[in-house]
Amino acid sequence: MKLTHCYYSKSKSKSLMVFLLMIAGGLVGQGRGSTCGISFFSALIQMIPCRPAVAPFSPIPPSEACCNAVRTIGQPCLCVLVNGPPISGVDRNMAMLLPEKCGTNFDPCDMEK
Repeated sequence: MKLTHCYYSKSKSKSLMVFLLMIAGGLVGQGRGSTCGISFFSALIQMIPCRPAVAPFSPIPPSEACCNAVRTIGQPCLCVLVNGPPISGVDRNMAMLLPEKCGTNFDPCDMEK
């Protein structure tokens, strides 16, 4: 029974390692080879002030707190969020417009499908 448990734990560890490597690989930003220096989840948390502005069909413009968050995480991390896993209640096209609406000079993100 211990052998099965040991095998299961090693298999589980390998799955976790593959998952972590996939996430780390996904943190490479779009354009100019820049990288996002924070985790996907950390970037997502920092962008919470933008939630009202990126809700589907939202007429709400980004707040100053949202624009500060966009400037703080930068273009590579914003692109990682836009191209990352689906985020419930977030319109990716509206998220891609945040830099323009906030008056930043980011290169546009290439939206992956």
